[in-house]
Amino acid sequence: MLNTLFASVITTTVNWQAILLCTLSSLILGIAATGIYCYKNMYTKSFVATLALLPAMVQIVIMLVNGNLGAGVAVMGAFSLVRFRSVPGSAREIGSLFFAMALGLATGMGYIGYAVLFLIIVGIANLVLYSTKFASPRYVDRELKITIPESLDYDGLFDDLFQKYTAQHELLRVRTTNMGSLYELCYLVRLNDRQISKAFLDDIRCRNGNLNIVCGKISTVRDEL
Repeated sequence: MLNTLFASVITTTVNWQAILLCTLSSLILGIAATGIYCYKNMYTKSFVATLALLPAMVQIVIMLVNGNLGAGVAVMGAFSLVRFRSVPGSAREIGSLFFAMALGLATGMGYIGYAVLFLIIVGIANLVLYSTKFASPRYVDRELKITIPESLDYDGLFDDLFQKYTAQHELLRVRTTNMGSLYELCYLVRLNDRQISKAFLDDIRCRNGNLNIVCGKISTVRDEL
């Protein structure tokens, strides 16, 4: 019974029934994988739609080149002409792409049972890892940008405030802005509290003449893949 369930639906030649069954299975599994990716995650519609369609696209390619060496070389050459000019994605986005491609490879070879089992096992593991505190950092480092007038000496200007509100701080870079009339100081700080303290920002404003202050998490997620 189990051997029949995990056997390939493609026997010798690919017919329209096998193509239709594999494509529908790829779309369903792709949508399910997309739902797993969207769980507790920020996403864009374009990436989610692409992720849902990716298993079906991979499956079609695999079925076209199945057992045909010449077609496989031709498809590989055609895909090598495509250049994906985009910024790198996050680790979760890259993992989701491999997840969807694996589903497409399984359905493309006719192993729908294997694809469903793979979706269940990896999907549950994905949900558990991202819904629990597994590998969550104990501290959150933040990027702090402070603008000061050029007349101020920034060396040690905020040391007493950092000792009061932060557990660790480091000056990363200094650059001039506004035609050289202002300095922008960029710090990497680890606050004593996980939330950004209003008192901390107010004390900095008293030192920098109420100029711009930006404090937030270090960006690790890109807008597009």
